[in-house]
Amino acid sequence: MTTEQTAGDQPLRPSLWRRILDSDLLYSFLRKPVVIVSFVLTVIIVLAAVLAPWIAPHTPFDPASLNLMNGFTPPFSANEFTGDTFILGTDSQGRDVFSAILYGARISLLVGFSAVAFAMILGVGLGLLAGYKGGWVDSLIMRVADVQLSFPAILVALMIFGVMRGVIPPQQQDQMAIYVLILAIGLSDWVQYARTVRSSTMAEKNKEYVQAARLFSVPAHRILLKHILPNVTGPILVIATIGLALAIILESTLSFLGVGVPATQPSLGTLIRIGQDYLFSGEWWITIFPGLTLLVLALSVNLLGDWLRDALNPKLR
Repeated sequence: MTTEQTAGDQPLRPSLWRRILDSDLLYSFLRKPVVIVSFVLTVIIVLAAVLAPWIAPHTPFDPASLNLMNGFTPPFSANEFTGDTFILGTDSQGRDVFSAILYGARISLLVGFSAVAFAMILGVGLGLLAGYKGGWVDSLIMRVADVQLSFPAILVALMIFGVMRGVIPPQQQDQMAIYVLILAIGLSDWVQYARTVRSSTMAEKNKEYVQAARLFSVPAHRILLKHILPNVTGPILVIATIGLALAIILESTLSFLGVGVPATQPSLGTLIRIGQDYLFSGEWWITIFPGLTLLVLALSVNLLGDWLRDALNPKLR
C-alpha cells in the first residue's frame, strides 16, 4: 500500500522521507549548482575540522612533535635537511600548515557555532518577550537594540572582550579566552534576531489560534514556545546561517588583531596573523592557505544563507 492509499476512511500520512523528497526546499536546492557546491565545500571543511585528530598527519601544537629543522619547508617538496614532505608546507617552527589549518578551523567553527547559538537564544527570547508584552518592555529592549546598532559589531565585540579580560584574573585568561570570545561575539549579534522575531511575534499574537489559546487560559510562556515560536523559525534559520559566516569572520578578525584565542590554540585568524610576517619574504604559503580556507568557508556558508532566504520567502521565488 502506498502513502497515497487509505486505510478505511483515514488517509495514511506520507513518510518523512517522502515529504523531504517532495518538498519545495529540496527542489530549489537541486536546481542551484552553486548552492550544491557551497554545501559540499561546507560539509568537507566541517568534517575535516571535526575529524582533525584522526586525519591530520601531525599534531601541530604539541612542542614535543615539532622539529625546527623542518621550518619553512615549501608545499609539496621535501625538506633539504630532514627529507620530510608536507602537503602545504611548514611555518617557522616546523609546524605542518595543513594540520594547523585543520585544528585552527576547529576553533573557528567552535566559536562561530557557539556564538550564533548564544546570540540566537538571547535574541529570540528578547524578541518574543518584546513582541508579545509590548509597552515599556518592548520600548526598553528595542532602545537597547537601537543603541547597539549604532556601533559596528567588531567595536562592540572588542569592548566586551576588553571588559571581560579585565575582570578575569591574568592566570585564567588563556583558559577562558574562547568562552570570552563566544560571549563577546554573541552579545554583539543578538539584535538582528530580536528585531526580526519581535516583528513576527507582533503579527502572530493577534491571529485566531493565539486568541483561542488565551481564551483557554494557556500560560504566556506556553503560547510563546508552543504556538508563536514554531511560526517564526524560518527567518531565524536564515539569520543564523548568514550569522555563522559573519561570526567566523569576526572571530578571525579579532584573532588576527591579537585579541582572540591564545597562540597555543590558534584559529584561522591567528594562523593568518602569524603568516603575514613572512608573506613578503617568500614564505607565502604560511598565510595564503589559511586565508583561502577562511574565504571558502565564509563564502560557502554565506551562499547557503542567501539561498535559504530566497527558498523560504515565497515573494522571492
